[in-house]
Amino acid sequence: MVFAHGFGCDQTLWRFVAPAFEADHRVITFDYVGAGRSDRSAYDPERYSTLDGYARDILEICRALDLRDVMVVAHSVSAVMAVLASIAEPERFSELIFVAPSPRYLDDLPEYRGGFAEADIDGLIDMMDLNAMGWAFLAPIVMGSPDRPELTTGLEATFCSIDPVMARQFARITFRADNRSDLARVTTPSLILQCTQDAVAPVEVGEYMHRQLAGSTFRMIDAICHCPHVSHPEETIGAIRTYLAERQQAGIAAAR
Repeated sequence: MVFAHGFGCDQTLWRFVAPAFEADHRVITFDYVGAGRSDRSAYDPERYSTLDGYARDILEICRALDLRDVMVVAHSVSAVMAVLASIAEPERFSELIFVAPSPRYLDDLPEYRGGFAEADIDGLIDMMDLNAMGWAFLAPIVMGSPDRPELTTGLEATFCSIDPVMARQFARITFRADNRSDLARVTTPSLILQCTQDAVAPVEVGEYMHRQLAGSTFRMIDAICHCPHVSHPEETIGAIRTYLAERQQAGIAAAR
């Protein structure tokens, strides 16, 4: 199982979920270049000018470790990276597990509600240009757990640890990307975990992905947040385990 973090995050945000699968799977967490303890000298502005560069990171990790039958657990925009990686090398992946995913954050009304208007994204990018860490104000909105302020404080610290130059470019390509057309090209089975209220990726986004992804399963987590793997780890773990058990049973039944 390869756990891929979202924008502004790092691999430590999987600390409540990834260990639950270590008994039955080889578990791998990593930091994208610019995040966490990654080698920031490896940053290439041209490579990371699109989300394809980050998808290549996933593939290169899989190749370097000779991983097969890979389950990618991807949060937020990393769902797009997992989608692109699976399209490039479908034989390498067995499952795609998306936590609060989005293929397009900008609204394209009336057909599609991504959650953000153009002015919202312009304002965020402008703020990051003026103050690299100013966007940390999003942490309470993303975490959605006012009764557990330590989670919000921890996310703020993670946001502020990201290299500011890399963060600005990552923000631009994350919030302006449109990968909706790629969903129809995915052949790997997938699970979509959607929170009942998510200020970043509304329910309509998860439902849209479910309609577009052949062989997908859609599950709701009763949470008001964008990071259920942090704020609601037991529910997240339970949903993933249930899905994997169902997939295993379906495989056994098909083999009979």
